[in-house]
Amino acid sequence: MSTVEKMLGVLGLFTPETPIRESDELITHLGGSASAAYRHIKTLQSAGFLARVGSGSYMLGPRVLELDRTIRMSDPVYIAGSPVIRALSASTGLSAVLSMLYSDSVVCVRRVLAPGGPESLFSRGQKRPLVAGASAKAILAYLPAHQLRRIFARHGAAIAAAGLGSDWDAFKLSLRQIRKAGFAMTVAEYNVDIASIAAPIFNARHDVLGSLMLAISLERDDLTAFAKLAPLVVAAAAETSAGIAGMEGGAALAARAVG
Repeated sequence: MSTVEKMLGVLGLFTPETPIRESDELITHLGGSASAAYRHIKTLQSAGFLARVGSGSYMLGPRVLELDRTIRMSDPVYIAGSPVIRALSASTGLSAVLSMLYSDSVVCVRRVLAPGGPESLFSRGQKRPLVAGASAKAILAYLPAHQLRRIFARHGAAIAAAGLGSDWDAFKLSLRQIRKAGFAMTVAEYNVDIASIAAPIFNARHDVLGSLMLAISLERDDLTAFAKLAPLVVAAAAETSAGIAGMEGGAALAARAVG
């Protein structure tokens, strides 16, 4: 592992469960001599990616906030989709989520949580497997065949567990059915108390970039009535895609490395 990879890996050590790390933990991750590790930590601190707190402890620094602001101001999915999911949530009284394809995962870009909506719903920055849940399946169904083959080769067991087929032909059939419907609907698949409907979001070249999802709590909402809202989700995703096409640029290119 290169020095750059190790330094970037330091940022991945910080999570909501462990927002503060002792310098000894960072040194262990970086490896090598303590003096070299301290230099790398100092470099990250000087660049604003780490902030020193307490005595010899660190947390993520303000530069991360700056980068998040830049993403919010430039990400086509966030810009085009935010007003759409706000309107969808307001009209249905339900929670809505925007997600984006990221390698072999799906990442939440924006969430609108309706009053009484499920608190465990996907929130900004959370990453989940590409093969489970409506947000993921709505993206997966529109990936090119060569990317799907890599995903199936690496995640066959998870694909089978998600009900997408235990062999390549069954997998292709499941994805074909999602494409035919234009959306994916799952019930208690990723979270046991949530049902969701998601439709894909595309760029101007019809490359899939992400998905738009509507979700309910199984504890308080009517599943039968919810299923009838699928056309609204598909229409909202299409509106978002049209918005992205209107601002087409480098940021709306499809992911090249998937799986």
